[in-house]
Amino acid sequence: MAGTSFRKALLGASFLAGLVAAPALAQTAPDGAGDEIIVTATRRETTLQDAPINISAIGAETLARQRIDDVRGLAAFTPGLTVADTGPSSTGNVILRGISSADTSASGANAQSALGIYLGEVPLYLDFKLIDLARVEVLQGPQGTLYGLGTLSGAIRYMPNRPLTDRISLEYHGRYFGVAHGSSPGVNGDATLNLPIVADHIAFRTATGYYDNPGFIDYPYLLQQPGVSNPQPVRGTTAAQGSFGTPADYAANFYRRKDLNYERTFTTRNQLLLQASATAKLFLTYAHQTTDTGGQQANGAGVLGTGRYEAPWRYAEPRSRKADLYAAEFNLGLGHVADLVATAALTNQKIVSQFDNTDLLLDLDYGYEAFPGFSSYNQSTNQYRQFNGEVRLVSTHGGPFSWVIGGFYNNLRQQQQYREYVPGYPEFAGIYRPDNLEYMSFINTRTKEKAVYGEGTLHITDAWQVTGGLRYFEYDAFAQGGTDTPLFSKNTPYPLVVFAPSRIKSGNTGANGTVWKANTSYKFSDALLVYGTYSTGYRTGNVNRVAPCVLPLNTNVQNVCALPNELFYAPDRTRNAEVGARSTLFDKRLQLTASLYRILWKGIQVPSQTVNGAVGITVNGSNARSQGFDVSALLRITPRLSVQGTYSYVDAKLTQDAPGIIVSQGQNYDAFAGDRLPGSAKHTASGQVTYTHPLDHGAEVEATWATSYIGDIYSRVGLRGNGEVIPGYVTHRAAITYRTDRFDIGLFGDNLFDKYAITSVSNDLSSYNQVRTGVVERYYARSVLTPRRLGVDFRVRY
Repeated sequence: MAGTSFRKALLGASFLAGLVAAPALAQTAPDGAGDEIIVTATRRETTLQDAPINISAIGAETLARQRIDDVRGLAAFTPGLTVADTGPSSTGNVILRGISSADTSASGANAQSALGIYLGEVPLYLDFKLIDLARVEVLQGPQGTLYGLGTLSGAIRYMPNRPLTDRISLEYHGRYFGVAHGSSPGVNGDATLNLPIVADHIAFRTATGYYDNPGFIDYPYLLQQPGVSNPQPVRGTTAAQGSFGTPADYAANFYRRKDLNYERTFTTRNQLLLQASATAKLFLTYAHQTTDTGGQQANGAGVLGTGRYEAPWRYAEPRSRKADLYAAEFNLGLGHVADLVATAALTNQKIVSQFDNTDLLLDLDYGYEAFPGFSSYNQSTNQYRQFNGEVRLVSTHGGPFSWVIGGFYNNLRQQQQYREYVPGYPEFAGIYRPDNLEYMSFINTRTKEKAVYGEGTLHITDAWQVTGGLRYFEYDAFAQGGTDTPLFSKNTPYPLVVFAPSRIKSGNTGANGTVWKANTSYKFSDALLVYGTYSTGYRTGNVNRVAPCVLPLNTNVQNVCALPNELFYAPDRTRNAEVGARSTLFDKRLQLTASLYRILWKGIQVPSQTVNGAVGITVNGSNARSQGFDVSALLRITPRLSVQGTYSYVDAKLTQDAPGIIVSQGQNYDAFAGDRLPGSAKHTASGQVTYTHPLDHGAEVEATWATSYIGDIYSRVGLRGNGEVIPGYVTHRAAITYRTDRFDIGLFGDNLFDKYAITSVSNDLSSYNQVRTGVVERYYARSVLTPRRLGVDFRVRY
């Protein structure tokens, strides 16, 4: 991680540049008039227009002009993709084509198990910033044959620019902006350097950036002295009677911190090219990223009189995410027969977080509210270590038949340490525990997967091709974990923080299977391609990250653990039938893309809770299906004026009853066939108008206005168990940019009318204003859309 002086130097010249993150034509996303984007999703180079599958591609110029910094910025460009804006503490909830059964969450997620994410050829559980990329490819629909791991609904591939051995280049980008309801400006900066070392043989390329994005969520009711300060000075029998008290009460018990949902991210990606010849290349990559934030991008829905941009929680909620990637990719041409591609990668991720834990313990109804000063916070450390390798042969011999064969290995290890603290409560309860440790757990898991695959394509004619593929996989998963309650257990008397052997349990699970794919396309002309695909995908089962129960249970203490039937869950699978077409008309002035699909989802992995302690786990539920269609269009009315638009319809619902699958307030609720799946919008649309005015000496001014619509979202399957409808919303963005071949500078505005919108919720309305012995819980949370941002941007190229 770079030091402060380097960051200041990088940011010192930073004004912003840029365009709004405006919706653009996902499947064509042209980077210039008539330019073709080359994609490699089929493991071969082809133009996007000729790709015989449903793939969206966003080129480098569009990524830069539209300021797409991370995966959250891709949603407006990709029909069928929903990404909830849950702030910088996570990557957000990323859902493609409605394949999600989990409740929404205001805290987002840091791994996507149903959607594969790749940096080049490396599958990741990380969310690196999107700088210095050649393009982003989004493969809609199951991709189990060539990609396998976690591609139940599709895959996103970040394709980096490669080192060049023939020229030096340098590009710098800066951004300066303000955000409504925040009190400080935002400053971003990144730089890319390409440096030849030995002509035609060795080159180095680095892309490094720092993002200082201001927050806008205040925490006005942080406790002055936990365990002594009163979290709610005025109690009552109903929620309306409780309050934070008088100004004197506030001064005695609370203090405020502003803008805690800030983002401070440092990112760097470095590549070394060692090239013996044009057909023998080795790429060595090291990437590193750290992200720090101080709190959630959420409010408490007005509980106890708090505002839209106020968090009601008693503790600051910092989170730190650190990720490292080490990768090697070897490319070797084997005469005129095949190309060999071999990759190996090691990724490490560490997430350290703290959250207000008070309402969880109150909700479990252990009687803690009898202590007037009761509050609690938790601290957790999660570490992920993943090694994967792949060897692939891609035919180059020509002729009507081409093929790809390969093998894949993945080893993912996860470790979690978790602690809950209750300041002041041990003394109140007459227990000697000065460290206030109330609960602790650990869980270590390991998942190994192996696969072999093959795909062949027969070109029956120049216009007609047929492709078939098959993949065999097997995996095994192992878990070991333990729990203890130091306040009440004799296993860990103070000052010990250890797990007795009797409190540690382990288990394992595994499975194997095959997935396959069939595809055909016909090119009626250079202007019309029609394709049809039947593809399958899978997601491995695994071990729930909850410590196993020690049986028989000791009913005299708090038990937070998993019973034997709650420890594991099995794989789930998808099957996708799809037809689509790409067309260009009127000398490429009009470009159209459309697709129609139906996905069957069996054995779906759904969220649930343990009987003991209400810890979130995954179980196998029933079956579901998602069907819909996507449409994108680009019309160049004149060489200077263009109009773009996208529309997506996603209808995802259960096709089989799922008894008792939903848990709310300790009760189980049934879900039924026909219930809509949560997390994704049924309707999404976008439109954009761009006008470019040429100036002298090759310069131009470009003006853009864009509108995005995201339809309503269900927070829980079928709204069962106190689920709710999260309303849809419309946002507007605009930009004006002066551009030359050496630099760009412009003004932009996002969310121009400062739209307030809810993007996700945690828990459910049954916990909103819940009162226990006069204490009002603050368990329910709503993540909110980033408010209006106005700024300036520039980009310089050498």
